[in-house]
Amino acid sequence: MEFVSQPQQEEHDDLRGNLKELMIIDNKNSDEIVQIQMHHDQVEETNMTSSETTKKCYMFFLGINYMLLFIGSISSSLLSKFYFNHKGDSRWVSTWVQSAGFPLLLLPIYLPFYVFKSTHRKPFTNLTPKMLLLSIVIGFFLGLNNLLFSWGNSYLPVSTNSLVLSSQLVFTLITSVIIVKQKITYTNLNCVVLLTISSVMLALGSSHDKPKDLTKTKYFIGFFSTIGAGLLFALYLPLMEKIYKEVSCYSMVMEMQIVMELAATVLATLGMIIDDGFSEMKKEGKNVFDLGEKAYWLTVMFNVVTWQFCFMGTAGMVFLTCSLTGGVCMTALMAANVLGGVIVFGDNFGGIKVVSTLLCIWGFSSYLYGMYMKRKEEEEEEEKKKDDSLEKLIKNDNDNDKDEQENMTEIVTLNT
Repeated sequence: MEFVSQPQQEEHDDLRGNLKELMIIDNKNSDEIVQIQMHHDQVEETNMTSSETTKKCYMFFLGINYMLLFIGSISSSLLSKFYFNHKGDSRWVSTWVQSAGFPLLLLPIYLPFYVFKSTHRKPFTNLTPKMLLLSIVIGFFLGLNNLLFSWGNSYLPVSTNSLVLSSQLVFTLITSVIIVKQKITYTNLNCVVLLTISSVMLALGSSHDKPKDLTKTKYFIGFFSTIGAGLLFALYLPLMEKIYKEVSCYSMVMEMQIVMELAATVLATLGMIIDDGFSEMKKEGKNVFDLGEKAYWLTVMFNVVTWQFCFMGTAGMVFLTCSLTGGVCMTALMAANVLGGVIVFGDNFGGIKVVSTLLCIWGFSSYLYGMYMKRKEEEEEEEKKKDDSLEKLIKNDNDNDKDEQENMTEIVTLNT
């Protein structure tokens, strides 16, 4: 039997105690690492679920707003032309109906709070004096834009008017670069160039399709009025994008929109009063409109509603995407407006308009492809960031394990 001295035995016991303590510490560190990994996985799973829910809501609202823009843009253009084709002659009436339906915007503002209970923010509580002032100023510019559009629509065939309006996209690109620092890429530049060529071709070759009772002077007044409306609208879109950066929700977008359209309606109402427009509406309905009084007021009423769809969709598209995308989506509807004018009113659809429409579709398709590729790159970059974050966490855990092992080895060496 081998005997060990008391000091050696105590030293041996201390060493075993230290080793046991280090094993406990190492086990605790391992448990902490496992807990960190589990927490990271839980956070990752929660983020993925939240991201999927947010993406679905985003796509839902985007689809709703584009549907409103689609229905509103086509219907309002056709109804405005319908008014003038059946002997309606007041450009102030046509201007007034574009914004007079602003009370309809109270529905998307108050329903989420009082009916659906989907928000805790009371309507009109977060609008600052600066936002209100900007909305009023922009509203007056919007009223002027509506007047120019009415002048153009009263003289030009609806197909020509729609295609000329597509020129607003080049203005939108320029103003977006200046106001919101929009990056110029191959796809958006290609889209703008194609649509500009389309408008130039239309300007050079479409004077033969003007109505027989329309003088050349009035035709070009309508043409340049439409160009002016496009320019003002191109300024409106990026200004709204810049303002919307300070907006926290869709309801606030509608609140600002209702202020803008109220200002535009005030401008149109002043014009109506000066030009005796309200009395003219009554006379038009009873004596002038060739389809009768009932058809006249139905035309006015539906015009009021469809213009609100158009403005709601436009504002929503700019808020959810950007001003250039909103302009491109509106321009993409020009082809549908052209076909609508041909089908409903029998507008001439010659070779130049065919080529212009094809260029419009080509430009929009290239822009959609660019948006798809950009979104794909953003998703890949986001995935890469997540992978890098996970690798960094694992590396830090491994480094901690290595440090603990080195400390344990050093302590064992000192004790031996």
